[in-house]
Amino acid sequence: MRLIKTEFARFFALGFAGGALLVFGAMGLGNGHSLSDTMVPPAEAATTH
Repeated sequence: MRLIKTEFARFFALGFAGGALLVFGAMGLGNGHSLSDTMVPPAEAATTH
């Protein structure tokens, strides 16, 4: 018995894994920054007038 029987499920799983690798590679997880700093910039207070 095979784990993934249909071609659709097989290609969906391969596409999901490949897309996840591309996203993590584009975010540069090995550069020492935390994941939240790369997705959302740090908050800064506005100056008062």
